[in-house]
Amino acid sequence: SNAVRGVEALVRWRHPQRGLVSPGQFIPVAEESGLIVPLGEWVLREAFRQMNEWTNLGLAPLRMSINISAVQFRRGGLPRFLAEQLAAYDIDPRYVELELTESVLMQGVDKVLQTLHEIKDLGVTLAIDDFGTGYSSLSYLRRFPIDRLKIDQSFVRDIERTPANESIARAIVALSNSLSLEVIAEGIEQSAERAVLEHMRCTEGQGYLFAKPLSAEDFLGWIIAHRKNRVTNDLFDEEIPGLLQDWAQG
Repeated sequence: SNAVRGVEALVRWRHPQRGLVSPGQFIPVAEESGLIVPLGEWVLREAFRQMNEWTNLGLAPLRMSINISAVQFRRGGLPRFLAEQLAAYDIDPRYVELELTESVLMQGVDKVLQTLHEIKDLGVTLAIDDFGTGYSSLSYLRRFPIDRLKIDQSFVRDIERTPANESIARAIVALSNSLSLEVIAEGIEQSAERAVLEHMRCTEGQGYLFAKPLSAEDFLGWIIAHRKNRVTNDLFDEEIPGLLQDWAQG
């Protein structure tokens, strides 16, 4: 339908000489050093602060997806920290989605299950990121309170001319439907890829075809510039709210 359903919080390191450094370069180092915990907490606070700011500007609620590191998840205390920050920024937990990789779920299953249920009790939703690339197991999908599977971009790339990718993506969509899970395809860059995924009834997608990574300010500019298109009409009840219009006028 081209409706905007949500956004994903992305982190970059703004290095004075190297410019923007991708997370693939510095997140592994942060995990090894333990700095991923304060970094992850900062990302959560910033995401919630941004959600609060958009609400005050009059933007209709959007799902905010936030990646959680395995180190941060296993350290303990995540449900309590989430509860504190949700309250501090007055966030409706229904619009918060935490993304976990399969590897997070496969170590210390009993403790993981307890933590997941504590997070779910807050009203936050849970997604499996990069599904199909880790230790995929039907048993954890049955046991764990997961809401959404994200089809890894490696299965989306060139899906229109790669039968194996199409078969895997179709199987993930069918699996999601059978387990009453939502599904989203990552890394859609071409219209042909989107068409194949639509045909197999994958209901949501994200990727450069829709928008490249944007700063929060640029994202608002993107919405305002395209407010007459179907892509963004769903974000407003009627006209652009007053505060958002004031922001647009500088």
